[in-house]
Amino acid sequence: MLAQGRDLIPNPYEDSMTKFTLATAFGALMLAGPALAADPAAGETDFKKCKACHAIVASDGTEVVKGGKTGPNLGGVIGRPIASVADFKYGESILAVGATGAVWDEASLAAYITDPAAWLKEQTGDSAAKSKMSFKLASGAEDMAAYLATIK
Repeated sequence: MLAQGRDLIPNPYEDSMTKFTLATAFGALMLAGPALAADPAAGETDFKKCKACHAIVASDGTEVVKGGKTGPNLGGVIGRPIASVADFKYGESILAVGATGAVWDEASLAAYITDPAAWLKEQTGDSAAKSKMSFKLASGAEDMAAYLATIK
């Protein structure tokens, strides 16, 4: 008598070592997830480093953080086209990136605030690209971007 088709193919989930390996991998991912996730609360705390140059004004006009006007308003920055705040005088390099239709997302903003000039050089392909923003956020850029994403 022939065995049925499903009996001919071994089931890897029946192997106890495979079950252990899968459970261990799943557990490691679950524990690593929160450690890798950005923390908007930490970003809010760190924004004090930015408010000398940037304010946060929500789309309804509510002043979330009173800050300087050297840099553009960061309210609603995530999802906004790059270099698009009306009446702000952007540098040539970031205007070139904005002209491509690029939009800020958390990853691009985090990369930008980590090293603005390097990001502009990468985005434009121009080794002479410059940024008017000289500040570099050494750590916590993902947290800052996550915080700014909460403000519409």
